[in-house]
Amino acid sequence: MYWKNAYLCRTFLNKKNMAYKILDSCVACGTCIDECPVGAISEGSIYSINADNCVSCGTCASVCPNEAIVED
Repeated sequence: MYWKNAYLCRTFLNKKNMAYKILDSCVACGTCIDECPVGAISEGSIYSINADNCVSCGTCASVCPNEAIVED
């Protein structure tokens, strides 16, 4: 567990811009919300990523079943 927290802290401190965006093909299935380690994804008809909270870890993109989350 320590390595995951250290990775997230290092990523957050080095953050320049959020690297991911959610496309219109999002079907709001909830998979990404459940997997986001920092709670940066908000619900809606199409989900959105809060740039202030996102640490650009890529977890959301890797679990999206519709490939609706891509690098920006």
